[in-house]
Amino acid sequence: MAAVLEVEVGGGAAGERELDEVDMSDLSPEEQWRVEHARMHAKHRGHEAMHAEMVLILIATLVVAQLLLVQWKQRHPRSYNMVTLFQMWVVPLYFTVKLHWWRFLVIWILFSAVTAFVTFRATRKPLVQTTPRLVYKWFLLIYKISYATGIVGYMAVMFTLFGLNLLFKIKPEDAMDFGISLLFYGLYYGVLERDFAEMCADYMASTIGFYSESGMPTKHLSDSVCAVCGQQIFVDVSEEGIIENTYRLSCNHVFHEFCIRGWCIVGKKQTCPYCKEKVDLKRMFSNPWERPHVMYGQLLDWLRYLVAWQPVIIGLVQGINYILGLE
Repeated sequence: MAAVLEVEVGGGAAGERELDEVDMSDLSPEEQWRVEHARMHAKHRGHEAMHAEMVLILIATLVVAQLLLVQWKQRHPRSYNMVTLFQMWVVPLYFTVKLHWWRFLVIWILFSAVTAFVTFRATRKPLVQTTPRLVYKWFLLIYKISYATGIVGYMAVMFTLFGLNLLFKIKPEDAMDFGISLLFYGLYYGVLERDFAEMCADYMASTIGFYSESGMPTKHLSDSVCAVCGQQIFVDVSEEGIIENTYRLSCNHVFHEFCIRGWCIVGKKQTCPYCKEKVDLKRMFSNPWERPHVMYGQLLDWLRYLVAWQPVIIGLVQGINYILGLE
């Protein structure tokens, strides 16, 4: 260990040669990490100006990329959402295979298989009457599971930071890995299911005919029909339903409670499916225990940028540095 410390404090070309001559096989994992750390510092010694230039390139690329993404989303939201969804789905798969995260790969395959089936059902014409409920139930289930998983992961991370893991004789690194893994699973699948749900909601609502992205609906909405699923409403707004209640928006259009909740929370729509009037989410989710679901959905929308576009931007920065000969 003393030899390693002497090598670390060595400077210049002589110190770098000493680091290269160290036999890593005789060192403990901690000592090997310190030697690698010292090698990196020796390699980059005297490159402060180059590092400053690399930081400027990173900041400039982030700013320009953010402006371009915002303009793309505003001008062509459909293509932006499709490309973002594809990247959200594929980019983590690349790192999973590269880093041999087989547990994540198994869960990803199962999720993709069921979601592909549900998406296939949602895009068929004519639409089967039971499909809207199937779609919303599946994505709402994934939404709740991701929400609970994210909360448990966050609590595990906080317990580890406060040292509570020692009460259960769990190593800090194991507890932190467990918490971060759950947090990642919850946030990633939460973002992914909301994007797929939004796409399916658009297809189904336009197929039923009571909703169109622009222009007037192609069918007249009856007072006894739900514009989300196209099924009859048998429970009056003033009555208490056995399975679910009927909900009336401020525009006086009525919907199945599960349908309009799925439309707003899971499908990310905040307008009436028929007349596009703004939906008052605070009025709809008056129960304080339900409001965190809305805030969680907004958090997932923000995290989409980090998961889908951050790896692309970092790769672009590395490409620029390589072209300019910066290391």
